[in-house]
Amino acid sequence: MLAKRIIPCLDIKNGRVVKGVNFVDIIDAGDPVELAKNYDEQGADELVFLDITASSEKRNTVVDLVRRVAEQVFIPFTVGGGIRTVADVREVLAAGADKVSVNTAAVNNPNLITQISQKFGAQCMVMAIDARRRNNLQKPEIKPDLINMDCECDTDSQFEVVIHGGRTRTGIDAIKWAKKVEQLGSGEILLTSMDGDGTQKGYDLEMTKAVADAVNIPVIASGGAGTLEHIAEALEVCDAALLASLLHYRKLTIPQIKTFLEEKNIPVRQ
Repeated sequence: MLAKRIIPCLDIKNGRVVKGVNFVDIIDAGDPVELAKNYDEQGADELVFLDITASSEKRNTVVDLVRRVAEQVFIPFTVGGGIRTVADVREVLAAGADKVSVNTAAVNNPNLITQISQKFGAQCMVMAIDARRRNNLQKPEIKPDLINMDCECDTDSQFEVVIHGGRTRTGIDAIKWAKKVEQLGSGEILLTSMDGDGTQKGYDLEMTKAVADAVNIPVIASGGAGTLEHIAEALEVCDAALLASLLHYRKLTIPQIKTFLEEKNIPVRQ
């Protein structure tokens, strides 16, 4: 079995790391450069940097901040938020990122996945899928231009892709979309339960397993980690666990997490 990965996530707003619950009630969690350096020194396997308001504010990722973070870390570094074109990818990679994470732009233009994969390699293209359980969704209007017809939700769909921090429904079935992005060239999926985000009540294991079983590329679980047991449970069904609140507020350290996982016979990198 391949070693499982522990990946801290830096959600960035106005140049600071922030964290909320379900992407609302945002509070400050620290300086991104300092936190990135600390997680690298603790033994994180990778790092994810997400500019959480770039897409909704229709602006590009804060490239200067990406460069400053990249100077402090020596582990694979993924950047997402506001990436809409191949030129945006090139700029972020030139600033020091190893991979890019794309969400809203790929929902609007699925061909972007293929363009990035062909230009920079599938290992560079991480598809971020934000999803909610359909029984938790209200009944807002679904924008027809966001519906990818062969991925449309049907009566059996349990999980729906959402964008703009979970505020916009798409009508896209999350499992079908995961299969589609793999076909289009994505090398990895970052799957976030928007219902669980920041709640510390546990990952949505049913959704994570359904996506992981549907594809042959690595799946990173995100949204809801609150205990060591939650992390272990997620890593039983997928390849990596994304963590934010637990680490930012020092409830756990990466060495503590890896020691616990080893005791559970879950392989990790030291």
